[in-house]
Amino acid sequence: MWRMLNPPNDTDDWLALTNEPLPVGPAVDWVVRPDCGASVVFSGTARDHAPGRNGVDRLEYEAYEEQVLVRLAAIAVEMRTRWPELGRVALLHRIGPLEIGESAVVVAASSPHRPEAFEAARFGIDTLKGTVPIWKRERWDAGESWGLEAQHIADVPSLSETPR
Repeated sequence: MWRMLNPPNDTDDWLALTNEPLPVGPAVDWVVRPDCGASVVFSGTARDHAPGRNGVDRLEYEAYEEQVLVRLAAIAVEMRTRWPELGRVALLHRIGPLEIGESAVVVAASSPHRPEAFEAARFGIDTLKGTVPIWKRERWDAGESWGLEAQHIADVPSLSETPR
């Protein structure tokens, strides 16, 4: 399993897949740079319900680990292509079992101004969810499942394929 739970010192991209709790606070601190006045951090946490699934008490994630880092790196490259002024980017995901309230994913971006940081972070989480081979199993009052429908993994969209 590829893991990097300590922020990197030699790059402005922090990419990680781990079965340990995600370092949300350190990610918040790490994305800040002196030349960036805006930092946006999204933390997706395990919640106690889902559509048609009351009483969710546990989530579990598994991944096609050999492809996760490759795809996270492609997302970071595309974020920097679309928003060249980005400072730092963090894309961190958890695998294994999670309790309610634990963070499953962290996406963070910094830039000199807030519009770019917000847009880049939004693109980061939305693209991660649709392009990185990570699957979720929920356990709830009436049972458990890896999902209501199959999840098809797509390629990371490039700037030439989708509008900004």
